[in-house]
Amino acid sequence: MIISSGGTMANTKIFEYYVIALLFLYTSTQYVVTSLNVSTLCIKEERVALLKVKKDLKDPANCLSSWVGEDCCNWKGIQCDNQTGHVLKLKLRYYQICNKNTISLSLSPFSSNHHPLSGEINPSITDLKHLSHLDLSYNDFKRIPIPKFIGSLHMLNYLDLSYANFSGMVPNHLVNLSNLHYLDISSSYSSSYSSLQVSDFSWLFALSSLRYLSMHNLKFTTLPHELFRAMNKMSSLIELDLSLCNITSLPPSSPFLNITSLSLLDLSDNPFNSSIPSWLFNMSSLTKLDLSYSSLRGFLPSTLGRWKICKLQILHLSHNLITDDIADMIEAMSCSNQSLKILDLGYNQLTGKLSNSLGQFTSLIDLDLRGNSVKSHSGVSGPIPTSIGNLSRLLTLNLEGNMMNGTIPESIGQLTRLYSLNLLENYWEGTMTNIHFQNLTDLISFSVSSKNNRLSLKVTDDWVPPFKDLTYVEIRSCQVGSTFPDWLKTQIDLNEIILENAGIFGEIPHWLYNISSQIENLDLSHNKISGYLPKKMNFTSSNNPIVDFSHNHLKGSVQIWSGLSALFLRNNSLSGKLPANIGEEMSHLQMLDISHNFLNKSIPLSLNKIQNLSFLDLSNNYLTGEIPEFSMGMKRLSIIDLSNNRLAGGIPTSICSLPFLSILELSNNNLSADLSFVFQKCFRLKILSLKYNKLFGSIPKGINKHIPSLSELLIRGNTLTGSIPKELCHLLSLHLMDLAENNLSGSIPTCLGDVHGFKLPQMYFSNSSIYQIWGYESYTRHTELVLKGRIIEYLNQSPVQSIIDLSKNNLSGEIPEKITQLIHLGALNLSWNHLTGDIPNNIGSLKDLESLDLSHNHLSGPIPTSMASMTFLSYLNLSHNNLSGQIPRGNQFGTFNEPSIYEGNPGLCGEPLPTNCSSLLHRKREHEDDGDGDDEKIERLKLYASIAAGYITGFWIVCGSLMLKRSWRHAYFNFVFDMRDKLLVFVVVNLGRVNRRFGSERN
Repeated sequence: MIISSGGTMANTKIFEYYVIALLFLYTSTQYVVTSLNVSTLCIKEERVALLKVKKDLKDPANCLSSWVGEDCCNWKGIQCDNQTGHVLKLKLRYYQICNKNTISLSLSPFSSNHHPLSGEINPSITDLKHLSHLDLSYNDFKRIPIPKFIGSLHMLNYLDLSYANFSGMVPNHLVNLSNLHYLDISSSYSSSYSSLQVSDFSWLFALSSLRYLSMHNLKFTTLPHELFRAMNKMSSLIELDLSLCNITSLPPSSPFLNITSLSLLDLSDNPFNSSIPSWLFNMSSLTKLDLSYSSLRGFLPSTLGRWKICKLQILHLSHNLITDDIADMIEAMSCSNQSLKILDLGYNQLTGKLSNSLGQFTSLIDLDLRGNSVKSHSGVSGPIPTSIGNLSRLLTLNLEGNMMNGTIPESIGQLTRLYSLNLLENYWEGTMTNIHFQNLTDLISFSVSSKNNRLSLKVTDDWVPPFKDLTYVEIRSCQVGSTFPDWLKTQIDLNEIILENAGIFGEIPHWLYNISSQIENLDLSHNKISGYLPKKMNFTSSNNPIVDFSHNHLKGSVQIWSGLSALFLRNNSLSGKLPANIGEEMSHLQMLDISHNFLNKSIPLSLNKIQNLSFLDLSNNYLTGEIPEFSMGMKRLSIIDLSNNRLAGGIPTSICSLPFLSILELSNNNLSADLSFVFQKCFRLKILSLKYNKLFGSIPKGINKHIPSLSELLIRGNTLTGSIPKELCHLLSLHLMDLAENNLSGSIPTCLGDVHGFKLPQMYFSNSSIYQIWGYESYTRHTELVLKGRIIEYLNQSPVQSIIDLSKNNLSGEIPEKITQLIHLGALNLSWNHLTGDIPNNIGSLKDLESLDLSHNHLSGPIPTSMASMTFLSYLNLSHNNLSGQIPRGNQFGTFNEPSIYEGNPGLCGEPLPTNCSSLLHRKREHEDDGDGDDEKIERLKLYASIAAGYITGFWIVCGSLMLKRSWRHAYFNFVFDMRDKLLVFVVVNLGRVNRRFGSERN
């Protein structure tokens, strides 16, 4: 086709106009769109809905102050669609909208330092029809239920309601949110806050698109298999957090058959109480597995061969009861030797030896094996294999609390990135030198100790460490040299220095004074540090520092160090009096221990101004005067120990006004008070020790009402009178009762056999001598008890038995049979009383009894044979009673070979006494026979004596009268002669008659 030139030109112009028109149209359209974005982007209906939401929210920190004006898309926490103006995201996470740094979840976000959003969620939120992202986490909705109308936000693909203090049941209405990819409804760590529950998992079946699901700390009230059946529907799931959900069992076979992409699985803090199923270690897609704190026990499935979790980067198995060989475990996980970064096996029961194969995990950055029984390597390389030097990326190494011995390898010095090294509580030997630290340029924390005290740390005097930023150093039971380690002064950021039992002599160096303002914890206890207690220490209250100089040779007076939260000066040579202004100048103190020194004078009244004081230990000094009245303002004071001083006067009644008082130690003083009226309404008092004072009166009959929590009652060595009140039997926690060396009378209450505390096993009281005050293990109680005939001191974590000691009183009556029901009683002492009757036949039921003293009473009868079964009995004294019969043989009695424990019982026989039971029986019979002969002789003597007496009496009556009176004598003899003649005539006449009769009969 031919086109003319004119036509061509015309068409060209038309085309140009067309292009210009298009450009103009495009430009104007863009202008209109831009204008819409600027002025009309925020849709009015949605802005109104947001303002209604704000109205129902309480915002004490004014975090939503930007929610003003027409353009809601510029408000904080709001994100809109750039094209349509619809609100897509509502992000009201507390830390983001209030510009706060994220804190640890272990801290409550609802504390006084935080002011999150609260109130209610207005239903108008459902007017945000295009909302795809809703985040209300870390706020405080005061335990209201999760609103059901959230299930109407059908476009949601992201929902985060975590740690926002919701409670009640998770609504089934969430079933409508089928587009969800992310769901977090985790609940707060604190049990005092939200408590979300799930009783039905049917709503989870519809959320098949979920990639992230977290239900941490939700309480599941249905069977676990329903939960795992719902999980299997989520084929796209990548991260699953079911920690602290009270799941009681794990399925034996894998519940995630349809899930091939699961990367993170957290089942920690659940009471499984079972072995670990093998399917957990066959999930090849896992990169993180957390099973810590889950009561898992037994062996890991390493016996099945190598695990298939070859992509694993993080493995947490700590705080379980896993009993496996550490070498087998390392071999089983060898396929992940290039990927594994964090291995946490702490606080289990792992055994075996740490082998060189550990060095293959070259990607490890965190290795935690603390709290196991891992032993040393079998070769010459020592307890830690030399291959540890291959772990060049390692940042933290924690081997605390194992059974490792031998030397520490120098290859540790090759861990160039290491910033935390913990070698505490093992059996190290040998020496650590400069070489062990030669490349540890990033070291921030270093800890080491040896249980057998055979490790030493020897560096040259001029050694300058390669690290400069050490903040924490802990060296216990390890010799660091005769003087304070001088290399520490090169560490300008030190805030915690613990050199306990480190063999340090000399004085505290002056350079330590210069950094005292940054110190948080300074422990130089159990050394031989001498000199005067330093004055120039500048501690600050902002660090809440703890200072422990106990068990040294420091002298001088107690110094005022303002800002301290705890001061321990036990076992030194300090003298003088306590500063009168100690309460004003050290008002931040929570713990004060200046016991076992030479302090004198009175206790200053200013102590009442230390309102946060938790425990006060001034025992074993020479303090005089009276116990001061304690202020009701001291609301935290829990322990008072003023024992072993020279205090006099009474016991202030204000002592029971302290609401948390649990331990009161006032023994070995000169206190004088009527015990009947002193302690009124001491409701939390657990331990009352008043031994060896001058207390009088009687044990209060209302003791169970005034001191209902009492577990230890120690009032030995006073002058108490009256009987033992039956109300003591109502103290359910009572397990240690020492009433010895008083003037108590009456009988032993039968109801003592009903006291629950005396029936508990010894292990129940195994930690009764150490007490934690506000989370800090601080007060070590020294308890002196008279056991097994001698004074025994209980300290640290020595188990204190359940004990009844009523010795050296005036008690009478019989030993109650019911006392034999206290099957876990550890010691019973009833000696030096006036008890009668038999030893109870069932006394052998006291299976845990270790000490039994019934001496110096009036007990009778045989020794019960049941005592032979008391296998724990190691001390026995039955001397000076009226016991009889044969001493039982065999079993436990075979160990009692000292005759003195049976002396003073003449009726006893058998070993170990020299008296043989058969000879004793023979002598008894002879004694009985001799007794019969003696009786017969006595009877004969009585007969002869009566005859003689009669003869003599008759003789003198007759003959004496004839001799005294002649006429009677003549008459008597005439009578005798006449009677003689008549008798002769009678005999002759009768004899003649007999002869004549006899002769006639013969004829």
